[in-house]
Amino acid sequence: MQRHDYAGPMALRAMQDLTARVFPATGYRHVGDLAWNWCLSLDRADEHPTATWTHKGRTLAWGWLELPDTLMLQVDPSHHELVDDVLDWAEQAAPGALRVEVAETEPHLATTLERRGYTRAVDDPFMTLMSRPLTGLPDVPSLPAGYMIRAQQDHIDVAGRAAAHRAAFGSTRVTTERHARMRKAWPYRPDFDLIVVSPTGDAVAYCQGWYDEANDVGVFEPVGTHPEHRRLGLARAVCTAVLHAFADAGGHRATVCCRGDAAYPVPKQLYESMGFTPYTRTHTYIAKP
Repeated sequence: MQRHDYAGPMALRAMQDLTARVFPATGYRHVGDLAWNWCLSLDRADEHPTATWTHKGRTLAWGWLELPDTLMLQVDPSHHELVDDVLDWAEQAAPGALRVEVAETEPHLATTLERRGYTRAVDDPFMTLMSRPLTGLPDVPSLPAGYMIRAQQDHIDVAGRAAAHRAAFGSTRVTTERHARMRKAWPYRPDFDLIVVSPTGDAVAYCQGWYDEANDVGVFEPVGTHPEHRRLGLARAVCTAVLHAFADAGGHRATVCCRGDAAYPVPKQLYESMGFTPYTRTHTYIAKP
């Protein structure tokens, strides 16, 4: 067994290999989720140390810190003993007590965290993982006059898509340059990254889809609508268009991860109305200070 340490998520493909392999068992951390998080960490390698554990070229575990205190990890359930190794590495690298989010479908992680004295947070926000089959899809809803759905065609569209994300989430992390670089990351495909264009030609809503060919599963990450164009059905329409794109690619199922707590209910309500149903949720574990 070898551990490889990196400044930032440099071994993204190796991490995605494990993610695709365990996805049928856990349904958590789609290969597209990792690519999206990689995009958000661009140019901030010092804040995102990572490590992988491999044997004969096969990735069996990885850890991804977002300093100062947040750990993402994945461990092959058949090598559950490596959970301790990942936590040892992370506890030494982080300056404070760790917070770790795991799904209920990852009992090998939860068991080790509890044995090491981590406590499960009760009132923290949590994520619900939802899915639906890619059969019996509804038609893409009609848009208001002058709006249209399409893939991004040029640099202006790329910049507009990034700007729409910043407006939707009130975040500055997705710059035009970061979004352009994300479009070069595996398994990005432009036919799954659709935008809604307004009558003035601006990108005002979008659904970023990622497709895992090994499991024939697509995921939404992220979805957003500019605040000035909400309540027009744009998100529903563009998400439905991406579902059809997944099905056309041979996909069998689509998933999405959204807030499950009552403090942020609208995205979950949207996905439920589109036929998505929950299949697991996350819990946050906190180390002793």
